Amino acid sequence: MNPAGPSAKRLDISLEELRQLVDGALHQPLDEAGYHKLKAAVETLSYLTELVSDKATTLKRLRQLLGIEFGSTEKTAAVLAAVAAAVDSANGKMPPEGGGSDGDHPGKGKHPGHGRRPASEYESAQRVTVEHPELRHGDACPECGKGKVYAQRGAPAQLVRVTGQAPLQAMVYELERFRCGTCGTVFTAPEPEEVGPEKYDEMAGAMIAELKYGTGMPFHRLQQLEQRLGVPLPAATQWEIAEEVGDLLKPARDELIRQAAQGEVVHGDDTGMRIVRLTRPPEDERTGVFTTGVASVIGDRQIAVYFTGRQHAGENLADVLRRRASELPLPVLMCDASASNTSELDEGAEMLLARCLAHGRRKIVSVAGSFPEQCLHVLVELGKVYKVDAAAKERKLTPLQRLQLHQEQSQPVMDELEKWMNRQFAERLVEPNSGLGKAITYLQRHWKGLTLFLRQQAAPLDNNLVERVLKKAVLHRKNALFYRTIHGAEVGDLFMSLIETCRLNGVNSFDYLVELQRHAAELLDRPTAWMPWTYRATLERLAK
Repeated sequence: MNPAGPSAKRLDISLEELRQLVDGALHQPLDEAGYHKLKAAVETLSYLTELVSDKATTLKRLRQLLGIEFGSTEKTAAVLAAVAAAVDSANGKMPPEGGGSDGDHPGKGKHPGHGRRPASEYESAQRVTVEHPELRHGDACPECGKGKVYAQRGAPAQLVRVTGQAPLQAMVYELERFRCGTCGTVFTAPEPEEVGPEKYDEMAGAMIAELKYGTGMPFHRLQQLEQRLGVPLPAATQWEIAEEVGDLLKPARDELIRQAAQGEVVHGDDTGMRIVRLTRPPEDERTGVFTTGVASVIGDRQIAVYFTGRQHAGENLADVLRRRASELPLPVLMCDASASNTSELDEGAEMLLARCLAHGRRKIVSVAGSFPEQCLHVLVELGKVYKVDAAAKERKLTPLQRLQLHQEQSQPVMDELEKWMNRQFAERLVEPNSGLGKAITYLQRHWKGLTLFLRQQAAPLDNNLVERVLKKAVLHRKNALFYRTIHGAEVGDLFMSLIETCRLNGVNSFDYLVELQRHAAELLDRPTAWMPWTYRATLERLAK
């Protein structure tokens, strides 16, 4: 308990000890230690009463203030600092001056940047070449008069100027008309050649999709914005445009799913979603609706696809993998330990089933406030494994080289950690039903999948890739709250799959959506040529 607030010294007192202390006070006066314990309990009760009376205090905040739960961050530096402080406090040590530490430099953080972005990062910016008004290549130097000036090829001075405009703009063409005074015939000026037959062009459809499904802006919010800027765009019209564009781009989405099935590593996970008008079969007993994220890794390429509906991750993963070429070996399947993630998969896939080490680590983090020394040990050991994996990425090792590095450096760490966990129960150092006991039991139960990266090439440590992919669905849910129909969810899944896959591969998703619409016929005929990583080469080939 934390008397007089979260900053006071922590005293660990069990309820049974507190009861004995109160009962003993009936027969003899309290000693100094008993007095401080009872005073701490009373002050903690007073402090909690004040917190509970505050409407802004949440249950999660109470747990954090009492040291039962850490904040939202799970970064090693933050968690270890808090746990190490608890250990030092229990051992009577004072924290070092200057606050926290960063490696061997206490209190020293990262150097702040200047905040400027180089001109090279403005990839979509229009480039304007400005010639010098007086000088030309080979002219005499106006400064010294002796030498000649030469053009600095490839190194022009660069200025960046950013302008603003409405997300969707409108242009009104006023066509002049003449009327014959005798016969009444009206003659209207022809439309300019650049004016297409459609009121909303490809860029309008791509921008609506980007705003709605790429950044989470609801249709009604965009309607209000465009209305204020003088370009009326009703929410119903936005949906009609998105629906029409989605029909054109289905071949690209289907090809993404097909290629995702061929991945060397396939990640899967769920998040909750709501569909207002969802028709369920009479025999259906399920009540949940989910958005499943599937992230597939093929070499340096990453693919993200989404599925929203009654099916959970296991069923959607099974549907995707049914499209896998029969001659390919089984992929590494990465998911958390939820039974729904693997219930529909073939039993043969179990040999390559990887479990998420971050989930196991998260269970240790959640009880670090109550078991600081033990959790500190586990987190430090897991941190060594993640450092090895980071080094492999930095050195750009091949999957085989990465596996060899982990077997050399991470295998001893994980073996010792396994022995340490077994010893906690064998020597009765940890109660199996305690928070730490349950966290250790989780790690032991799934140890085979958690350590697949020590036996299988390309096996990841965790499921963080698909969890980051699912953030786009969570963003949509947070802003739009729900899908109205299952068809609306399918359109959303399509656009999020295309946009997120572009992001994962460093492709301009707006340009990609525009070009897919402009070449819808070619897309239907040969979708493999219109993937985010191939469409630019296809455009160059068509331009020849």
